[in-house]
Parts: sequence; structure tokens; C-alpha cells
Amino acid sequence: MVKVALAQINATVGDLAGNARLVADAARRAHAAGALVLLAPELALTGYPPEDLLLRPAFMKACEATITALARELADLDGMHVVVGHPMRSGGVDQQRSKSMAVQTRFNAASVLSAGSVRASYCKRELPNYQVFDERRYFMSGRDAGQGAVVFEAGGLRFGLLICEDAWFDEPAQLAREAGAEVLCVLNASPFHLDKAAEREMRMAQRARAVGLPVLYSHLVGGQDEVVFDGASFAVDAAGQVCARAAFFEPALAIVEVEPGGGVRGEVTPWPTVEAQAWQALVTGVRDYIGKNGFPGVIIGLSGGIDSAIVLAIAVDALGASRVRTVMMPSPYTADISWIDARDMAARLGVRYDEFPIAPMFDAFRASLAVEFAGLPEDATEENIQARVRGTLLMALSNKTGSIVLTTGNKSEMATGYCTLYGDMAGGFAVIKDVAKTLVYRLAEWKNQQHSVRADGSMGPVIPERIITRPPSAELRPDQTDQDSLPPYEVLDAILALYMEDDSSIDDIVAAGFDAAVVERVTHLIKVNEYKRRQAPVGIRITHRAFGRDWRYPITSKFRA
Repeated sequence: MVKVALAQINATVGDLAGNARLVADAARRAHAAGALVLLAPELALTGYPPEDLLLRPAFMKACEATITALARELADLDGMHVVVGHPMRSGGVDQQRSKSMAVQTRFNAASVLSAGSVRASYCKRELPNYQVFDERRYFMSGRDAGQGAVVFEAGGLRFGLLICEDAWFDEPAQLAREAGAEVLCVLNASPFHLDKAAEREMRMAQRARAVGLPVLYSHLVGGQDEVVFDGASFAVDAAGQVCARAAFFEPALAIVEVEPGGGVRGEVTPWPTVEAQAWQALVTGVRDYIGKNGFPGVIIGLSGGIDSAIVLAIAVDALGASRVRTVMMPSPYTADISWIDARDMAARLGVRYDEFPIAPMFDAFRASLAVEFAGLPEDATEENIQARVRGTLLMALSNKTGSIVLTTGNKSEMATGYCTLYGDMAGGFAVIKDVAKTLVYRLAEWKNQQHSVRADGSMGPVIPERIITRPPSAELRPDQTDQDSLPPYEVLDAILALYMEDDSSIDDIVAAGFDAAVVERVTHLIKVNEYKRRQAPVGIRITHRAFGRDWRYPITSKFRA
């Protein structure tokens, strides 16, 4: 029996020294627990994804120095093999780029550190280039470089190395088995989307059964810009049975026992619900975006509506009440219940709450434009002025305090352009940018069922019930509701999922039973509002297709279907 530690770490892109320290600390704890092997995640040394940092020679040189120093630092761990993901250069010109750049070839590598030095390095063979992945821009495949399998021995067992995408294909695992591997070690940085963890376990179980070997899967955790990593490192035995699973959305060191013949033992953390996964992903994304970028806190425009309520609850879970400030900016069209519910929720969560009525500023804008607008009816122009007044106030507070503004627009609004440039889109981080409106409501109900500790010490729901049950409204004109401008959200979100997330054609969506006129209208709105989305803040990705890294549509396009 050999103990192996799965080091589920929260790496920060570019923090080479800090990431190496996380690996070293995990290695020392694992060694003290009797482990002979520690698996750190894919590109653990740099964080994932390092993007164009990889194109900088100084960055690659620093990576090389750091991995060498890390190996030396761990030299005193007798018998320990530490496997670390990092970028690696080799000589020669990258043929995929202009020869005038004369850059050296780079690999996405996993190195085995033992007895003070780098004992072996494996180069990733399968380079994903879909969704959020862009690895062919940066790396050459180990296959193209002529590299085979890498296998090392520890405690009498032979361990073969794979990196993330490699384990989804037959060849890399088969090569490792043919080279004598008795256990497959997979280093991973697989961005989260809802139920992605279940898909990973299913595919790794298939891989284990296909080659008749256990699979040990070490995975990143934490947020990096718009992507989130959910952790949940796991191990499956040779029969494909999940025998260990680490915690979701938090750093962990999972110790598993691997036996000759393919047996694996460990602790199995239970699955969270879909709503719990989404909530934890959003909390993680906010916590790490704010923390890793050094913002002192956040500011939220609190409207008394469902979207800002959800963002507030997420922010408090991520940062604590002391780092969250709310600002209510009522207009002449703001209902009294919006004031009441906003104050109530802020009080339940114990956050700072201020009110800045915008009527005087709105009137000043209208007065300045009175001659220009004479004889013209009021329309979306006046609605947008109100939103932009609010955006200006929030950004002024942000500039003065250093706290970042969290925008509150959801995916349904981002898709259809039901938002105002430089108004409610103004801010630094879009928390629910990838959360459809129907999911917003599900998350609100789920959060209230948790009966959180409120500011007064009592237990109970943190979102006032009326915020959830009242018809949603931007409150920019009398008696306005969202459905004045949009189809019912159940219909809108279903069409959005088919067209934007699943790439279904307009004809296919109509054939699925949706009204042709509604489908044409929704898809038209999605297409003509691309220019707005290009100017929106970065936001957290929780679905397999978000408006961000994996949505790269042209602003100018005449394609209909």
C-alpha cells in the first residue's frame, strides 16, 4: 500500500513564489502523514490560465528558476516524489508562430521532484482549444515533440503521468500502461461549470476501466478572473469506482491509499446540489477576484430587486459584512416597497447602507437637454439617464474609497441588452453575468432555505420574501415591469440556453415548440447587443457557455440562423 496526497491548492496566476510555497507546505504535510507521492494540479506553479504571460521570456525564465528552487527546498523529504505542473521550454523555434519571433517551444509539463532535483518531466499531449481553452496558442504537444510516457516508481508501485485533457483520450493512458504504469496520476486545471464534476468522474471511471488501472485526479480550486475551479479532487479504482473525493470549492489535502492490483481507499465528500454548486462558485469567484487583486471591499447599488439582493448575499458570504457597502439611489419612479425591502435586507446582513436620491440630478440633466428634446416624447433616453446617474455615483464612491463596484445584471439581461451602457453596466466585476434570471430565483429560494445567521444574531432567511415574489422591474418609468420589454423569463431563458449555450439554430428552436416570432425577437436581441457585452465587466462563468472567454462573436454580422 502506498499513500498518495492530492494537493488541491488555490494558486494565483503569476505568483510563482506563493504557489511554490503552497506546494511545499502541502508536500511537508503529506510527508508527515506518510505519503510517498504528492500530486499538485496542472500548472500549479503559475496558476491557470497564465495566458500571454507565457509569451514573455522573463516569465518563463522565472518559472524555470522556481521549479529548480522548489526541488532543492524539498530535498529533505526522504523518499518523497512531488509532481508539479508548470510550463517548460525546450530549444528550437515554434513553427506555429512567425519565425521572426524566434520564440522557444513551450510545453504544458508535469515534473517529478525528488532528492533535490527534477527527475523527469512529462509534456501534455492533448491540448484543448475550445470553450475557455486556448492552449494551442501557447504550447506544443508532447506528441509532436516525440515524447512518450513518463513513469516513476515509489513504494514499489509504478505511477504514470497524464495532464488533464490527456485522460479524456485513449492514447496517453494506454502509452502509460504499456510503459509499465500501475497507477495513473492526472494533474488538472478544469474550469467549473454546473455539473462538470460529475462529468469528470464519469470520464475518469471510463478511463480506469478501459486500461484496468486506478486514476488519481488532483485538481485546482479557486477563482481566476472569470473562471472558477471547484476542487473536488478524486480517485477511482481500477473498476471505475469512486473511492475518494475531496471537498468542493476549498483547499484540501486528500490522502488516498493505493494498493497493488488497483485498489484505492480514501474519504468521499458528498455531492452538493446544483444550487449549492452555483452559489459556492459565485462566492469563490467574488472572494478571489477581490482578494487576489487587492481591493479593500465592494460597493453594490441596492435596488430592492432580486438581482441586487442575490449579489449582496453572495458578496457578504464571500467577504463578510464589513467589506460590503450598499447604496440605494431612488428615482421618482421607485416604489416605496423597494426602499423598505432594500433597508430590510441591508439590516439583516449588517452591511453599510446609504440612500442618495437621484431626482435632483435627473432633473438637472433634463433641464440641460430641454431645448434639444423639445417636442419629443420621453422614451428609453430618460430611463437611461437615470441608470447613468446611478452609475456615476457608484463609480465616484469607488474612485474615492478604492472599493470595486459589483454590477448586478444577470445573463438574461446581458443576452438581450436589457441593461444600460455606463449605467447599470458600470462597475468592475459582474457577479451574476452568467446566471439566467430563472436560476437567480432558484438561488434566492435556496439561500433562504439555508437559514443563515443574520446581523442581529438570529437565524433565518436573509432575502425578504417580497423581493422574490414581486414582479421584476427596472423602475425607470411608471408601473414598469421587465415583461413589458421581454418575454416571460421561463421562455426567454429556455431559448437562450438553446441558441447561445447549445448552438441550436432558429429553425431547430421553433421546431422544439417555441413561437417563431418570439424566437426571432430573442435571437435578434442577442445578436444586436454584442456591442454592449464587449463593454461589460468581466464576470464569473458557471455554465458551459458564458458571455466571455468562450463567446467570441463578431459585433458586425449579417448571419441570421
